[in-house]
Amino acid sequence: MARRVMAVYDVDPFYADRFAEFVNQKEKVPFTVMAFTTMERLKSYGADHRIALLLISSAVAKEEIEKVGAEQVVTLADGEVIAAEDQYPSVYKYQATDNIMREVMACYCAKPEEPVMAAKGNGRIIGVYSPINRCLKTSFALTLGQLMSRDCKTLYISLEDCSGFSRMTGEEYKTDLSDLLYYYSQGSYSWVRLGSVIYSWGDLDYVPPVRYPEDLCQITAEQMADLVSRIARESAYEWLIVDLGQFGRKSVEILELCDVIYMPVKDDCMSVAKVEEFLEYVERSGHEQLKEKIRKLKLPYHSSFGKKEGYLEQLLWGELGDYVRQLLKKQP
Repeated sequence: MARRVMAVYDVDPFYADRFAEFVNQKEKVPFTVMAFTTMERLKSYGADHRIALLLISSAVAKEEIEKVGAEQVVTLADGEVIAAEDQYPSVYKYQATDNIMREVMACYCAKPEEPVMAAKGNGRIIGVYSPINRCLKTSFALTLGQLMSRDCKTLYISLEDCSGFSRMTGEEYKTDLSDLLYYYSQGSYSWVRLGSVIYSWGDLDYVPPVRYPEDLCQITAEQMADLVSRIARESAYEWLIVDLGQFGRKSVEILELCDVIYMPVKDDCMSVAKVEEFLEYVERSGHEQLKEKIRKLKLPYHSSFGKKEGYLEQLLWGELGDYVRQLLKKQP
């Protein structure tokens, strides 16, 4: 299915050009974004082409906007956004483009529409799981995601119930995995919905973890596996990295989807015993083929690791970053 057109027009032509270039490079949404420098060109294009979504300056009169013939309209506000029943939904234009797109996608989803799918959708899945605590599992997953995202479109999803993620990134999330799970449970998940909950940390796109641990308890392992599978099939991401947290034995259904499973391990007797018990469970439950996908990793520790300030840089340029670079070189 061909991707739909999002047209962008602002009284500042450079704004529209920069916006379109950024969004098209990121490919977080199922639209081809086209910038227009004059209303005449925009109306001429709309007369002969279908415009699924129009993002346009609030300075343009409503009568002129209607002449474009776009299916849905969101305006770009210079100042405070004031909602009114007789007005188009609006977003504040002077904020990060990622924030604008999340708000635009939320507006787009608020109006019932036919399903939107990506033109391609063959994402592969990496699972990061360990029955051991305090093994640098999440640090490894984030480092892996950062390095992979430099060469291919990568999405990180954490199933941690208490991740501390907002403290590390400094973001205050308006949407997160809890919202995505709600959309899924209501039968309204789509790639557009996914785009409304995606944030970026460096080069890596990610879905913020759940707000409340209880939200993970409300979904079955089969449902979570189905959601992950749909994200892989219906988005433009080439790789999904799923940090399974302490999903425990419920993780098997998700691990079945994975192309490879990285399992950080440690040498102490208790850690060894936990890994052995998990592998025994895999065999007893009829999922013995999973063992062929598992790559056990002994990750490097060092004394300066783990300070909150500059944490992302520590991951990338410390010993763990070097370890992951070497790991990626060895992978086919």
